[in-house]
Amino acid sequence: MTSTPPIVVDELPRTPDAEAAWDAFVGAQPTASVYHRAIYRRIIGDATGHEVQLLRATAAGRTVGVLPLVHLRSALFGNYFVGLPYFNHCGVLAADDTARDALLEAATDRARWVNATHIELRQLGPVEGHPWQGRSTKVEMFLDLPGSPGALWQQFRPKLRAQIRRPTKAGLYARIGDVTLLDDFYSVFSRNMRDLGTPVYAPGFFRAFLRHQPERTRICVVYRSGQPVGGGIVVGDRDVLEIPWASTIREANPDSPNMLLYWKLLEYAIEAGYRRFDFGRSTPGEGTFAFKRQWGAEPVPLHWYYWLRDAGPLPELNPKNPKYQLAIRAWQHLPLPVTRLLGPHLVKNLP
Repeated sequence: MTSTPPIVVDELPRTPDAEAAWDAFVGAQPTASVYHRAIYRRIIGDATGHEVQLLRATAAGRTVGVLPLVHLRSALFGNYFVGLPYFNHCGVLAADDTARDALLEAATDRARWVNATHIELRQLGPVEGHPWQGRSTKVEMFLDLPGSPGALWQQFRPKLRAQIRRPTKAGLYARIGDVTLLDDFYSVFSRNMRDLGTPVYAPGFFRAFLRHQPERTRICVVYRSGQPVGGGIVVGDRDVLEIPWASTIREANPDSPNMLLYWKLLEYAIEAGYRRFDFGRSTPGEGTFAFKRQWGAEPVPLHWYYWLRDAGPLPELNPKNPKYQLAIRAWQHLPLPVTRLLGPHLVKNLP
């Protein structure tokens, strides 16, 4: 009788062969994201200074599961782990429940060792058969892309086509490029984050993405009279192009720069050979959900799971938590240079 090889969990060595084996396993998993790739250990390290712990499960020398984790610790927001922070989904991937449970046990051992209050795993799709608490209040919005921009245009309703034409008629135009557009993008993004009351990443956060994976990453900026009024960054993986960050200047919104931004990126996605466009995370019933749905995007539930050290409610580290409302309103009134200076020190410790 053949015995089942034991599963060993360790941290991924920093060697090309080990990272290639990790990426090969990730690439074969249908619910994997680009953020599961081993390169994000360097990207997040460069962007935030946090160490990414790449937990690997192996059996007989073969990779059977992976779990990236970041340990976040600050006086303001607490001591906890996230897999991974900053992104919509990047949790545990495993060939079977045994490998998954071994990874989750290793994660809880690490959390207990540093007295962390909780672990948060962000999954695309449910993970059944384990005791962690879960919630599913957010969705990821995906649009299946046809073979040409013209075919996509024909799928749109006349009202949407008119909205897409509006910014061009108002004199707005868009450029798609590389890191050379980062300053223009950041001028829009940092201002919009301040107006929302949210701390902003440093420019170096985005520069790390662009430096480590230039072939996967593009910036689109919308201009009015030569000034940037909208911008987004897209990241591609396999057949999916995702837009994790996008913003517009509120004063320009009557000219609909967001419509031109998304149309140009959809055109780019099709021409670059992607088959799906990921509009990112939304809450059903809210404005961003309706905006993405009008393009034809369909929701896929996101499932976030929690290990809690102590009994109690699930963590609420988000802008809708009432205890953060006063701070959000105060942040909205700070001068923009101040928010650009202070924001990166705060946001790197937020999930």
